[in-house]
Amino acid sequence: MRKQDGRNITEVMKDEMIMKGKILSSLSAKPKTIPEIAEALEVPSEEIMFWVAALWRYGALEEVGKPDSDGYYSYQPTQ
Repeated sequence: MRKQDGRNITEVMKDEMIMKGKILSSLSAKPKTIPEIAEALEVPSEEIMFWVAALWRYGALEEVGKPDSDGYYSYQPTQ
């Protein structure tokens, strides 16, 4: 597997269940983009992208509105 900021992608994916709660918690007040989630959790955006993609794919998150000027969608927990 290729390295991402010094971490093996397999290592990043192992943290998914831990990060699921943190990501959902960070979105409890308002929807956020991937860079906003990364900043709130102090985790690289590249890692947040993996986790958000998995949470979105399995129905835990949904996109809100249109992308911002940088092309990022905001995400919120599904209802």
